[in-house]
Amino acid sequence: MNTLPETILQFGSGRFLRAFADLFIHQANLEGQNVGRVVIVQSTGEDRASALAKQGGIYHVVIRGYEDGKVIDRVEECTSVSRALVAGSAWDEIRRIARSPELKYVLSNTTEAGYTLDASDTAESAPPKSFPAKLLLLLRERFEAGQPGLTIIPCELMEGNADLLLKTQLDLCDRWKLAPALKTWLSNECVWLHTLVDRIVSGTPKDHPLLATDPMVIVGEPFAFFALEEKAKAYPFIKHPAITRTPDVKPYFLRKVRILNAAHTALLIKAVPRGFKLVREAIADPVLEAWLNRLLNEEIVPLLKGRVEEPELFARQTLDRFRNPFLDHKFSDIFLHQESKIKIRLQSSQAEYETKFGKKPPLLTEVISEGIASLSS
Repeated sequence: MNTLPETILQFGSGRFLRAFADLFIHQANLEGQNVGRVVIVQSTGEDRASALAKQGGIYHVVIRGYEDGKVIDRVEECTSVSRALVAGSAWDEIRRIARSPELKYVLSNTTEAGYTLDASDTAESAPPKSFPAKLLLLLRERFEAGQPGLTIIPCELMEGNADLLLKTQLDLCDRWKLAPALKTWLSNECVWLHTLVDRIVSGTPKDHPLLATDPMVIVGEPFAFFALEEKAKAYPFIKHPAITRTPDVKPYFLRKVRILNAAHTALLIKAVPRGFKLVREAIADPVLEAWLNRLLNEEIVPLLKGRVEEPELFARQTLDRFRNPFLDHKFSDIFLHQESKIKIRLQSSQAEYETKFGKKPPLLTEVISEGIASLSS
């Protein structure tokens, strides 16, 4: 696979994409799909780029968790990353890659804040500070070289992420007074795909034997789901069991918010007053597990049938994910912005239930009341 061309430029050197899309690309290459290799761009610091360079881009992903009634603990090698470059010191090389006729895709995972523009960035910055500005200058590089457009796959957890990212590009074109032809090329020749990504990646394992030879080893749960918008002009991406191609990603956002995220918030409200600090400890309590199972399957899943794909299965998978014996998911981490989470994750289902069934959902109503009361206490 080391002879495959560099077809993917990736913004984000963190653990999520390396245990998610990069691992899927590796697995697809092993199967003979030959999608190509990944060049990672690191924007802040150089620690991960340096570590990956020392290892020739090769690292390991430990898959650990609970799935289908059994504990999973296996190791997978990943060889899809050809190299990692630091934007501040290798900008000219990154520009060269942007002009490459072999390049087809841009992947990104820069967190929600990554779309924020920096007022100090200009069209002459080398490199600019913000991710949108870096992306625009590299796409302009490609446009001016006469190369075809790219397929852009943003993996930030924002609904409508592709449209939001394209808007940053067009806004910057206007701000910097760039050629109108570039805006047309960005909109018509590049293909911007909406996504929903879902896998918990928990970082470096403690006391794992691989640490002696691979300090870049990371841990991911067995569950992985990648909803990827399908558009006719996009370059064909990999085929993988975790990837669902769809003309509309929105139902997968709805499913995640109303089931997975709602279950986190509801369990927190019930478990914390009982002294539980971790999700896996709370779900191991028979009373709480039975209560959460009823909440999902009696009051939330019925609202999603016919609107999202396999809500019952996703609810079962959610409970399995909560049982992960290797993951210390703290309720204190989930509690942030609790008031808005109750509104979006729980009260939205409560209102829909009343409209659909003409009565209040008893479990949702109870947990919402307890959650609101806890905010004022």
